[in-house]
Amino acid sequence: MKKLAIALLCAMALTGADAPRRAPGFCLPDQTMQWRDLADYRGKVVVLEFMQSTCPHCAAFVPVLTSLQQKYAGRLQVISVAVAPDPPQAVVQFATGHKLTYPLLYDSGQMTMSYVRAQGVDFPTVYLIDAAGMIRGSWANGPMTKDFFEGNGITREVDKLMAGAPAAAGKK
Repeated sequence: MKKLAIALLCAMALTGADAPRRAPGFCLPDQTMQWRDLADYRGKVVVLEFMQSTCPHCAAFVPVLTSLQQKYAGRLQVISVAVAPDPPQAVVQFATGHKLTYPLLYDSGQMTMSYVRAQGVDFPTVYLIDAAGMIRGSWANGPMTKDFFEGNGITREVDKLMAGAPAAAGKK
């Protein structure tokens, strides 16, 4: 019995199997200095990405996010959040240089910490939020999540959520 309990705890640690929780609210400026509030997207699935403008994995992830935004136009909203130490001008340059079709917000770190808690963050980190505002999964870039970021893992998870099935809990 002890071995089973230990195995379950290890599996939960590897998959990030947290129970769904309400997504912390925020209101942050985007690349055009327009304020964006998470509550404005209630009723839509939200793909929330934490990134930095100097992160090559984040830049490589832009086409995947753009494709999701186009595929589910009107039902899904991609939101990227550039995290300090990125200065606001780097956010504008990244958005312009990559021709983003979705908002890129700037956070000095306060809002980001409400999501990642005290565990730290790898870039990119993605949270999948359902139409009711509940976090259904989170994934941080790393060896165990290569398919999610470089393959079609995120598309599978979004497709499941859009079809009404719960997303996987995610991996860290």
